Amino acid sequence: MLQFHIQADSDIPASKQLFDQIRFAIASRQYSPGHRLPSTRQLAMITGLHRNTISKVYQQLEDDGLVESVAGSGIYVKAQANKSNVHFSSPLLQEFPKASQFIQQSLDHLLEQGLTLSQVRELLISEIDWRLRCSAKILVTIPTIDLGAGQLMVKELEQTLGIPVELVPIENLAKVLAQTNSATVVTSRYFITPAEAIASPYASRVIAVDIYDYAQELSVVKKLPKDSRLGIVSLSRGILSVAEILIHSLRGDDILVVTAHIGDTEKLKTLIRTSQLIISDQASCMTIKRLLTECRDDLIRTPEIICSKNYIGEQSLELLRRELGLGSTK
Repeated sequence: MLQFHIQADSDIPASKQLFDQIRFAIASRQYSPGHRLPSTRQLAMITGLHRNTISKVYQQLEDDGLVESVAGSGIYVKAQANKSNVHFSSPLLQEFPKASQFIQQSLDHLLEQGLTLSQVRELLISEIDWRLRCSAKILVTIPTIDLGAGQLMVKELEQTLGIPVELVPIENLAKVLAQTNSATVVTSRYFITPAEAIASPYASRVIAVDIYDYAQELSVVKKLPKDSRLGIVSLSRGILSVAEILIHSLRGDDILVVTAHIGDTEKLKTLIRTSQLIISDQASCMTIKRLLTECRDDLIRTPEIICSKNYIGEQSLELLRRELGLGSTK
C-alpha cells in the first residue's frame, strides 16, 4: 500500500493533498486500472483524516472519471478510454463503425511497434497509392494456346466490374508491363506462379481467380440416360478439353460427347443437329441459339440448351471488387 502523507501545517487543505496524491498514483500507474483503492477506514488510519473527508475525496475522484464505485466491493481505478477513439465527425465513421475501430486498433499496434505517426501515414499512403495505380489498368493473362479462356474472363470482368479490361497472352506479359507503371494482373489459379514471376519486377500485383465449379451442369450429366448425345460448346478450347475428361470420368462410354469451339461454325451446326442436350458458356449461348433457329428445319428434335454461369467463380468476382476498390455487392 502506498504511504500517503498529510502535512497538517500546510496551507493546502488536507483533502486536496490526499486527492492529488491519489490522482498521481493513478496517473503514474502505481494504481493501475482495476486496482482496488484502500477503504475509507484504512485511509483514515493512515492519514488521520476523518472518513467523511476521505469519502468526499473518493467522490471527487469518481466525478472526474478516475475511479468507479462497485457496490459491496469498494472503489476501483477506472480503465481510461483510449483518446485515439475520439475523432472528428465523419459520415464514414457512422457508416462503417467496425472498420473505424479496426483502423484505430491497427494504428495503435503500429505505434507500439515503434513507428511514428508520420511513418504510419507514409506507409498507408504509399500502399493506397500503389493499389490505386494498379487498379487503373487491369490485365487478364492466359497462355496463347487458350486465349479463349482469357476472352471469357475479360467479358465477365467488364460486365461485372464495369471497367475496361485488356487481354494479354502470358508470353507477352513482361513486354506490356514494362510499358506501364503498375497494373493488376488477373489470371486463373492454374497460371498464378508464372504470372507472379513475370509481374514482380514491374511493381504490379497478380490476383488469381477460381473458375466456376460446374456442379449444376455435372449433376445434369450424371442423370442423362445411357446413349444420350451431349454437346459441349465454348469459347475456350481448354474448357472443352477439360470437359471431355470430366464427363468421361463420370459416365465413361455411356454417353456420346461432341465438343465444338464457338468459332467452328460447321462443326457447331453438326453438334446442334445431333445433340439432345447442349451445355455452353455464356459467351457462346447467343450464337448457339441463332444457329439453332437457322437449322430448325433440319432438326428431328430441338436440343435442350444449358448456358453455364460465369467462368469466374462468384467469390473470386467479389474478391476482385474489393481488391480494386469497387466496394462489395453484399
